[in-house]
Amino acid sequence: MADNKKELIYDETSDLIIKITQDLATKDGAHTVTVRKILKELNCTNRVFYNRFHNIDEVLQIVYKNAVVKMQESINSEFSIEDDFFGFALDVATKVLINTYDIKMQFSQYMFEHDSLTESNRLWWTNSMKKYLEYAEEKNLIKKVDHDVLCYSIWCFCRGYNADAISRKI
Repeated sequence: MADNKKELIYDETSDLIIKITQDLATKDGAHTVTVRKILKELNCTNRVFYNRFHNIDEVLQIVYKNAVVKMQESINSEFSIEDDFFGFALDVATKVLINTYDIKMQFSQYMFEHDSLTESNRLWWTNSMKKYLEYAEEKNLIKKVDHDVLCYSIWCFCRGYNADAISRKI
């Protein structure tokens, strides 16, 4: 039996399609990006696009995943015991909020629809925050808190949506 899945091409044109998609999403929002707009920017045929991607959502997912990595990088600041913990926490929180706000403005509807389904992303964020909470508790900088609840609350706050919490009945 023949395999109906066609092997897709990955090359510089694929990267260019991703870049154009990102630019269009940044300019007008992800919900406005279409294959037709990408092809117009690239000045090529449908075949060029569909030899590389199955559909527009596939490209948007790549752009979205790249955006998630960028947001995650904003929390990867290394803390030194010589630093003021609260200054450090404020700096990290500020970077995270600015990055997530900028990216959410480009992908607001797309993120709302897809981010809640991405358990690995939520777990990455909450686990990353827990190490800072553990340090603050260990140094008696904050009182004992439920790490899971607080990290999840921060996750929801940074995302700007409470729909996820409602769907989880929290």
